Amino acid sequence: MGLSTSENVLVTLFAALQSMRPEGVTFLRNETYPERIPDAGILILRDGDPGQPEVTLSPPSYLYEHRAEVDVLVEAREAEARDVAFDALKQIIGAAISADRTMAGLCDYVEAEAPEPIDLALEGTEAIKAASITIKLIYASSDPLA
Repeated sequence: MGLSTSENVLVTLFAALQSMRPEGVTFLRNETYPERIPDAGILILRDGDPGQPEVTLSPPSYLYEHRAEVDVLVEAREAEARDVAFDALKQIIGAAISADRTMAGLCDYVEAEAPEPIDLALEGTEAIKAASITIKLIYASSDPLA
């Protein structure tokens, strides 16, 4: 048995993100935040919500606007260094999506929404800049579980 449509789309998105990997960036999928953020930053793909599909009949087709998320985290003492590192990771996500907006033909279209970054100051650590970037994956399936 192969992967479901949604899992196949998410695996392909994760591979696309990894293919843009600059040196030192950590890529994870559905993992908890690590205790330490690597110097180059971290991207964590979250499966997100496929939402309620539009359904057409004869033959049955389920059109999803799946909203996955990529958590972006960078850590640095200086605000300018955080901003530059965050921008680099944001551009990696954009490049991975614009390189193939159909995810090898699995999606009708893929696009990202602009992030709303926040700066966090945690005791005993350098400051962290973080955001969740929503990735809209528009695809069809013949069955909601297939």
